[in-house]
Amino acid sequence: MRAFWQRLIKKEDPSVYEDKDSHLPRVLKVKDFLALGVGTIVSTTIFTLPGVVAATHAGPAVALSCLVAAIVAGLVAFAYAEMAAAMPFAGSAYSWINVVFGEVFGWIAGWALLAEYFIAVAFVASGLSANFRGLLATFSVHMPNALANPMGTNGGIVDIIAVVVMVLVGLLLSRGLSNAARVENILVVLKVIAILAFVGIGLTAIHIENLTPFIPKFHLNADGTAFGGWQGIYAGVSMIFLAYIGFDSIAANSAEAKDPEKTMPRGIIGSLIIAVILFVSVSLVLVGMFDYHKYANNAAPVGWALTQAGHPMAAIVIEAVAVIGMFTALIGMMMAGSRLLYSFGRDGMLPKFLGKLNHNHLPNNALLTLTIIGVVIGAFFPFEFLAQLISAGTLIAFMFVALGIYRLRPREGKDIANPAFKMPFYPVLPAIAFLGALAVFMGLDIQAKLYSGIWFVIGLVIYLTYGIRHSALADKKK
Repeated sequence: MRAFWQRLIKKEDPSVYEDKDSHLPRVLKVKDFLALGVGTIVSTTIFTLPGVVAATHAGPAVALSCLVAAIVAGLVAFAYAEMAAAMPFAGSAYSWINVVFGEVFGWIAGWALLAEYFIAVAFVASGLSANFRGLLATFSVHMPNALANPMGTNGGIVDIIAVVVMVLVGLLLSRGLSNAARVENILVVLKVIAILAFVGIGLTAIHIENLTPFIPKFHLNADGTAFGGWQGIYAGVSMIFLAYIGFDSIAANSAEAKDPEKTMPRGIIGSLIIAVILFVSVSLVLVGMFDYHKYANNAAPVGWALTQAGHPMAAIVIEAVAVIGMFTALIGMMMAGSRLLYSFGRDGMLPKFLGKLNHNHLPNNALLTLTIIGVVIGAFFPFEFLAQLISAGTLIAFMFVALGIYRLRPREGKDIANPAFKMPFYPVLPAIAFLGALAVFMGLDIQAKLYSGIWFVIGLVIYLTYGIRHSALADKKK
């Protein structure tokens, strides 16, 4: 039994990852990571979640839910920044935890993140589809239900728009990160301009009475979930938090960063700061324009609010730019998810063809696999089902990374590089980051916890029946 446990916690040598990932071209700069982070964090969710959370949990205090979620994410982002600067390996938390805690813990963290990327790719594509169809509707163009909705939802068979956008982004990424980064940078600028335009126009249509009481009185919704009070804000935090998990997509691409000691901390922390400012601004303006009850079950609240406020042309332009800008989140998620799958294949934890690079040193086998899985999920599973499942896996990985700082710090300057950036207020802040992520996880919907538990069991079975025997560490002497 002791020998089996020793095998489970066997650690990977960081120099092995440095060697394996050395073939990936280092082409990404700080501006690319800022664009990648902002593009991924400020995704479909900024145009949908503030209205949904306001209507179902927090009322006008949705801005506080955004702020608290950002604080927790910021604490974890400090840990991510130090990890990424010290160990700029593909696969982010999976590779780091493999080095500092051992293989089984690396697998758990990586498997949890894999759920995020599989579902997030589909979630973003579904959100883009919903907003694009909303835009078409303003021109009285309506797609048939069979092609507009996933199977089993409102007469749907397949969400064809979600399928098309995932395939297009997959083709773009298959040509290399330099091209994708250029497209990402341009689209992020357009999206931020669209958000600022909405905020500017929305400020002229705010009615103060819609913001009072700022924290509604607490009661239970019909489904037993909390509304109002600090309980409602807390419930909102757990929903909003999925918006901020995008900084993991920066870390997952750290093996392709120029001067990662500088680019990774600046990209991770900088993008999160920009994102929280935009989120809080949109939340306050959105609920200030109309009573928050009106945003219930509204998949495109930004365009709806502008139209109802008498700015139909602005709604069309901003929604059009917003839809185009949603490609940025899809680019970021598919980049990061394919690098995580590549890492699993690189280490033999999943079939090794996933870890193969093509003649341009790109992990296109992993990219193709991610695209196919994303298409299946996004085309056939409903939007609401996807939304509640993303945060759980990421929060598990976040908790591992926060605790991992305690294992990383003693090894810095020895077998692991001594990074220029370090998490401040050590050893207190890593513990607070862990507790914050745990608190958000505990506030998740019971279904999200249930499905994450099922995903964990499936992952453990795959590890014990395949990963542990085919892993690169299995060939090394104990």
